[in-house]
Amino acid sequence: MIWQTSRFEIDLSMPRVMGIVNVTPDSFSDGGHHASTASALRHCEELIKQGAHILDIGGESTRPGSPPVGLDDELGRVLPLVREAVSLGVPVSVDTYKPQVMQAVLDLGADIINDIWALRQPGAAGVVAAHPLCGVCLMHMHRNPQTMQAQPMQGDVVPGVLSFLEQSALDLQALGVQKARIVLDPGIGFGKTVEQNFALLARQAQLLDAGYPLLAGWSRKSSLGAVTGLPVEDRMLPSVAAALLAVERGASVVRVHDVRETVSALAVWTAMQRADAS
Repeated sequence: MIWQTSRFEIDLSMPRVMGIVNVTPDSFSDGGHHASTASALRHCEELIKQGAHILDIGGESTRPGSPPVGLDDELGRVLPLVREAVSLGVPVSVDTYKPQVMQAVLDLGADIINDIWALRQPGAAGVVAAHPLCGVCLMHMHRNPQTMQAQPMQGDVVPGVLSFLEQSALDLQALGVQKARIVLDPGIGFGKTVEQNFALLARQAQLLDAGYPLLAGWSRKSSLGAVTGLPVEDRMLPSVAAALLAVERGASVVRVHDVRETVSALAVWTAMQRADAS
């Protein structure tokens, strides 16, 4: 299976690691660590050395309760880094829901738009549809970052998440976007309870019935803290475990902070898969 993006055809026959690069002062895990372009670029280079297959650059925190960031502020954070990162030799994804940011980063050569709103903001779908090749990740989010955890979903979330993602992908294809450009993300932590998040993991194979590759974003999430009692800075091991479980259940891409550790764990998983097939 291939994920078609602006400059790269990403081979998803093996799991791919997307390294998180937050150019924000307030992200829940690493806010302020890479707020300058120079620091963020060094972090990009380090993640690639550690084995990241994709970089995911974000200029606005979407942690529960986070306030929205103005357009000019987000552009000022993201554009200088994207301008440099597209020369690093790996696909560059940008985590944004603003169509103006999407257009600006695609003009600079970004490969993927990773949108927590699944292109529901006015004009966003049109930007992606107008581009001939860019990849896109459509995520499920209940409500918005300000309210999603105050009033999470109720009951069995798997059918609703699947239905939303299927329809979002079909709507985008109706605008002329090829299916090979689309990856889906169930949105772990975005308006779901701890139990619902783990239900999405346990029954992740049902989401594959939609016929698209899946991206799983468990890294350092609060649900991992809820079941381990660990603060966010100590959630590397449970994050790696969750990434492995997601890949075991069919995820093609895992979005992570701890690239080196995830890549190493996946190397063991890959060796086992090869031995099992021989």
